[in-house]
Amino acid sequence: MDTIKGLYIHVPFCRQKCLYCDFYSVSYDKETAGLYVDVILRQLNELDPDFSTIYIGGGTPAILDTGTLDKLLSGLKKFLRQGVEFTIETNPESLDEEKLRMFIDKGVSRVSIGVQSFDDKKLKTLGRVHDSSQAIKAIGLSKKSGFENISIDMISGVSGETVDAWKRELEKAAGFDIKHISCYSLSYEKDTPLFRMKEKKEIVPLDEEIAAEMYACTADYLSKKGFERYEVSNFAKQGFECRHNLDYWDNDPYAGIGPSAVSYIRGERSANIGDVYEYIDRYEKGVTLVSYAEKLSDIKMAKETAGLKIRVREGIDYDWFRKKTSFDIEDITEKGVLEELRKDDLIEYKRDMSTGEITGIKLTEKGFLFSDTASSSFL
Repeated sequence: MDTIKGLYIHVPFCRQKCLYCDFYSVSYDKETAGLYVDVILRQLNELDPDFSTIYIGGGTPAILDTGTLDKLLSGLKKFLRQGVEFTIETNPESLDEEKLRMFIDKGVSRVSIGVQSFDDKKLKTLGRVHDSSQAIKAIGLSKKSGFENISIDMISGVSGETVDAWKRELEKAAGFDIKHISCYSLSYEKDTPLFRMKEKKEIVPLDEEIAAEMYACTADYLSKKGFERYEVSNFAKQGFECRHNLDYWDNDPYAGIGPSAVSYIRGERSANIGDVYEYIDRYEKGVTLVSYAEKLSDIKMAKETAGLKIRVREGIDYDWFRKKTSFDIEDITEKGVLEELRKDDLIEYKRDMSTGEITGIKLTEKGFLFSDTASSSFL
């Protein structure tokens, strides 16, 4: 449990904040970005190089100028042992051939492109700064540069969207020779412009039944195209599941660097301050960067492990869970909860093929649709 598997680095700069996004980010400023990356590099020098996955997210990491981006990626060289999965998030408008060649040269093994949609009207509704032609070009350039492991993000459930329109988007996405697709249903997060538009009735959320139909369409269509659903919102060709996220769903320890980044180490969860300017200032002054920390009890860690692990395709194996947490699944759930979830058709029992013995639980098709309900039952 003590081995820290994943390293997450937050690059909190964007050209323009999307209307639905509640992740911490600020407008890109070259000087601030340069100072920030210098701080990150000094933090990296303090870490042991034993991570199995590295994930640079944002924000828009590729918005950094080539010199600053080169410095950041070069600073990660000592972590790139054989077999390390190294992902960088990108947006279509921030990608070009020079940066993609740099990614390859610096050991990046996986690129995740924030496409979100191939429909220009929908992209405007979401507040994206790129258009569909830039998205298509970004995928093509990534393939041309030599990336085999390419992932794209897609969003469904935008106001006024139809199931047929969403299926056309899926057809477009699956038509590229890529290995991973993340499909998220649009949510209206507080403190976002889209949420305020909904509150003022300037935008009408999609009917829940239509959103559910879209999700069913996603799972069905992508499976026919060779993309297996390995987690509620994530679909991959065999062998191309995101290992960084799989470790997260296993509730393995990870380190987070950057403003608002979260770490989970030795049973303690901590969050950094959510302000890049204060982050730089505090680091220079030697003041703590942590704004919140919580030491989790053994049973709370076990509950969170169950709440996360139930989201993946194979669900929770009882033997695995016992070895991982030292608890039986019944020890961390209220009496009758599992049977209630089963009666509601949210989970099903896994059984040994030869003995018929119950060996675990996993989500049903309905359970994937109501995964948050199933997950929260363990917390």
